[in-house]
Amino acid sequence: MITASGGGHTGYAVALAQRLVGRAEMLFLVPEGDRWSESKVGRFGRVVFTTKARGPRDPLWRAVPGLLRAGWQSLRRVPRSYDVFVSSGSNHSVPPALAARLKGLRVVNIESSVRFTRPSMSARVLKPFSHLTVLQWPEQEEILPGGVVVGPLYEEPEYEPRDEGYILVTGGTYGHKQLFDLVDRLGLENVVLQTGRVDPKPYRERHPEWRVFDFDPDFARWIAGASMVVSHLGKTVIDAALTYRKPVVIAPNPEWRLTAGWRDAEILAEKLNAVLLKELEPGALEEAVEEAKHRRPPVYEDGARRLAEMLLEGA
Repeated sequence: MITASGGGHTGYAVALAQRLVGRAEMLFLVPEGDRWSESKVGRFGRVVFTTKARGPRDPLWRAVPGLLRAGWQSLRRVPRSYDVFVSSGSNHSVPPALAARLKGLRVVNIESSVRFTRPSMSARVLKPFSHLTVLQWPEQEEILPGGVVVGPLYEEPEYEPRDEGYILVTGGTYGHKQLFDLVDRLGLENVVLQTGRVDPKPYRERHPEWRVFDFDPDFARWIAGASMVVSHLGKTVIDAALTYRKPVVIAPNPEWRLTAGWRDAEILAEKLNAVLLKELEPGALEEAVEEAKHRRPPVYEDGARRLAEMLLEGA
């Protein structure tokens, strides 16, 4: 069983499923209403839905009723017939992980690839209940002692990397309006803009020459064809750099309550040889895009493959 909890968390689930397909039976737990995650993991196994109590902009108090509902759902929907439960992170993973532990499954807890200075809340909560805590970088051993470093979890390429001349700008599932408004002011002509939950209509109307959409289940093809990727601090920059070998500009979203901090962004930028956008200003973005043209990502061990082998061997 694997949680595909939305955004980058679903990306970890896909990366792992790609290495397990044909070798293990898989069941995925997806947040209610998250059709994008369902489309990403449904090709690998059966999908069931549970409540996601809190989004990245929500205050903590809003999570309480959702967590109670998710706990009840998890007790009903987590079967005993599976051997391992893998948490891909976020509050959505916590209730089913606890239900899985109560039912005798081995619990594997994956820490986010963007956490370096303090652990995510889900990883911290689940660590005492987990048989294995999976880390993606050696630096994470300091914030989650006892975890096992496997390397970064990135997806296998679905397309051959190519350069079609456009800049791909994305803010992930929830979007990054401040970044989109900044790109809007620059007057760039060849842009592919994925807005997530931010309304795409104003950008489409002002820039008919752009390709603008909210979601695309086949998003990998846009990464594969980009000259460069500009995105928030999340897993998209991991896949852009390590799966498709694209230059990356990282633009942290100041609106998010649940994400990692500025120092985390600096460390990830160093890891990916990416450019970190330090100010949401037109001049700063122009300089970052120009500098990124001369950067090339490094090569790391395939963490998803190593984790898949560990799971199959009963680690």
